[in-house]
Amino acid sequence: MTKEMRRFLMYALLMMIVFAVLILTIVPRLNALLSTKTREGQRIGLGENMFQAEIVEIVEEGEVTLGEISQTYQVFRVEILEGSWQGEVRQIEYGRRQVRPEGLTMRLGDRVLVQVDQMPDGSVNAFFVDYVRTRSLFWLLLAFVVFSIIVGRGQGARGLLGLLLSLWVIIGFIIPRILQGDDPTWVSVIGGFFLLGATMYLIYGFSLKTHAAILGLLGTLVFTGLMVAFFVNLTRLTGYGNEDALYIMQHSDVTINLRGLVLAGMLIGALGALDDLIITQASVVFELNDTDPNLDMHGLYQRAMRVGQDHVTAMINTLFMAYAGAALPTLVLFTLSGQGFSDLINLEFVAEEVVRTLAGSLGLISAAPISTAIASLLVVHRSRLTEISASFLRRLEKEDTPRS
Repeated sequence: MTKEMRRFLMYALLMMIVFAVLILTIVPRLNALLSTKTREGQRIGLGENMFQAEIVEIVEEGEVTLGEISQTYQVFRVEILEGSWQGEVRQIEYGRRQVRPEGLTMRLGDRVLVQVDQMPDGSVNAFFVDYVRTRSLFWLLLAFVVFSIIVGRGQGARGLLGLLLSLWVIIGFIIPRILQGDDPTWVSVIGGFFLLGATMYLIYGFSLKTHAAILGLLGTLVFTGLMVAFFVNLTRLTGYGNEDALYIMQHSDVTINLRGLVLAGMLIGALGALDDLIITQASVVFELNDTDPNLDMHGLYQRAMRVGQDHVTAMINTLFMAYAGAALPTLVLFTLSGQGFSDLINLEFVAEEVVRTLAGSLGLISAAPISTAIASLLVVHRSRLTEISASFLRRLEKEDTPRS
């Protein structure tokens, strides 16, 4: 094994350890958020009585007909692995009274999530909820980390740290501030700016190019926030088009601005695409300047924007396809309903997705000229900025020097 290979393996192992430590730091924080108590003192959803269990016996299998659907049912016993029912064995029927997904067959040793409820007469019933996928997801995460480090090397490792930083800001700053009643819009703008700013410095280093990208990010975020707020108000979105929002209002201890929550979600959804486009435009400007230092600001801007136009077109299509893919089941349901397009688009939960896609695209479109203009301005005056910075540092050193 060569010296370079050994160094790379040591570096990869170190980054995987750092990644694992940060994950172990973030997960408890995420668990704390997910176990937030409601005003009645109970946890929202199934979490209070939902436990992991292991299938220890398949009691019965057969065929049953529910309406026009014929399917396999199973009766199995599970041993509960946690909580107040730990160690107890419960019998579960699955598929006799409800339609079950095709191909979902329980096997001995499978780990599942079960809901355990105590009835008014004192009896205890257990119900199948879902599979436990922790181990499978761990292997997927491990493959993602390994491939990122192998392909991206040092920059890939820094990208992983940036990803963890993003997760930390969302669950450590944005969500807690929203739950405390702060305006979701401003929380998301501030959190998003510091999030992407720190991520850019982490990945691309402390340089004039990164400064230009961050200034472009700030300008684009402000413009995108204003556009999203304007069109959310114009289309009279209230935030009540989603059942989850109503559930939040019923169980939350604080009054949450649901319209602002919708707006915040749109801004966060656009952040990833903005990061990609802005740093690309800054890089293009600086590369053009290195290739031809005689180009003035106008020339740099025009040439960089030719690249930006292609990038914007591709990103808009990417953003649309991402939203369309996420909403595909809803689109199929609309097709089956037979309702007209003009009727469907006026429903709030449909209009919300339209505004999300188009307003986010407006932010992407604005990102190219804003970031390109700022990068062109800074790179043309790079020497002047260097002189100002050096003069400022000399002044600080002079002030810090003790007088004799």
